Amino acid sequence: MRRIAVWELGFRPFYLLASAFAALSVALWALQFSGRLGATYLAGSVWHAHEMLFGYTMAVIAGFLFTAVRNWTQRPTPTGWLLAGYALLWLAGRVLVLTPYGLAAAIVNVAFPLAVAAGIAVPMARSGNKRNYFFIALLVAIGIAAMFVHLALMDWIQWPARVGLRAGLDLVLFIVAVVAGRVTPMFTNNAIPGADARRSIVVERISLTSVLALLACDVAGWNAAAAVVAAVAAVAHAWRLALWHPWKTLRTPLVWILHASYAWIVIYLLLRTLASLSLVPDTLATHALTIGVIGGMTMGMMTRTARGHSGRTLVAGKAEVAAYSLVMAAALVRVFGAWIMPTDYMATVSASAACWTAAFVIYAVRYAPILVLPRVDGEPG
Repeated sequence: MRRIAVWELGFRPFYLLASAFAALSVALWALQFSGRLGATYLAGSVWHAHEMLFGYTMAVIAGFLFTAVRNWTQRPTPTGWLLAGYALLWLAGRVLVLTPYGLAAAIVNVAFPLAVAAGIAVPMARSGNKRNYFFIALLVAIGIAAMFVHLALMDWIQWPARVGLRAGLDLVLFIVAVVAGRVTPMFTNNAIPGADARRSIVVERISLTSVLALLACDVAGWNAAAAVVAAVAAVAHAWRLALWHPWKTLRTPLVWILHASYAWIVIYLLLRTLASLSLVPDTLATHALTIGVIGGMTMGMMTRTARGHSGRTLVAGKAEVAAYSLVMAAALVRVFGAWIMPTDYMATVSASAACWTAAFVIYAVRYAPILVLPRVDGEPG
């Protein structure tokens, strides 16, 4: 009988939890929104936004960083009972927001990103891996954003909860931009002969700095400035993507999903510009980021990381292609369907939700054995 390896490395439990939660979240949202779960601390769209950011996305970030930091530092990250404790803390956050116990929910949801920061800080400090210290700061910042969201929801401060949610999304966008900039050109060149994906120091600096500038505008409430910054950022990220030659990746799904997801950053920033000028609803930009960028990029990285760290070949099969296509379809329908057919709003939302759910059901079913069982090559991890 094969042993259970789910607690041997961070990506295993957290990708499994994230995919299962993503698949169940739409049905759970419907129950919560209809009031069938009784009196809950978070309600309606606030629950949905909070859980997609501090629930699903944070689970993927935790799994990715616990795995990547071990590679970067050659030092252990949380495993065994400690890793199980992290998973339990995350699960507690998902349960408590559906109860009336707001303070407990707030404490747990703020604690999780801070605990992840501590989990990666120890191996980084012991190895002297200063290059990646900023990930610790970003996780602390996400924890602070979560704290302000909960303080606002409990009326302890006069500060809109949506600002904390927006700041959290900006921080996640920065993490995506950094990680994508490191791995996408490399993965492209490794997988596709003659791809010649390149990086420009000037473009890199403008792209990343513009995201931080957008974060500053969102926290300060500078709406007009946000429109200008988002427009500049859209140009910079489009230029960055063009240097990676995305048109050369169409026959390599494990790579094109990263390029397609990154293209949604450009779409998001353009929509942010229009939304800041009150030309389109802000929700279109938000879903371009949450479904197109975050949903697509996490799906792409979860498949690649799981395959690579389980000793499997880095090739996407039919299940992976289906999951990628469904996430992209979910983004297209939710953003452009709602824009083009506003009278059929609920139909587009339902269709997008169905595509999203199907994508993560496919991932959860296909990858559960990969995440739970040991590597096929017998190596540790």
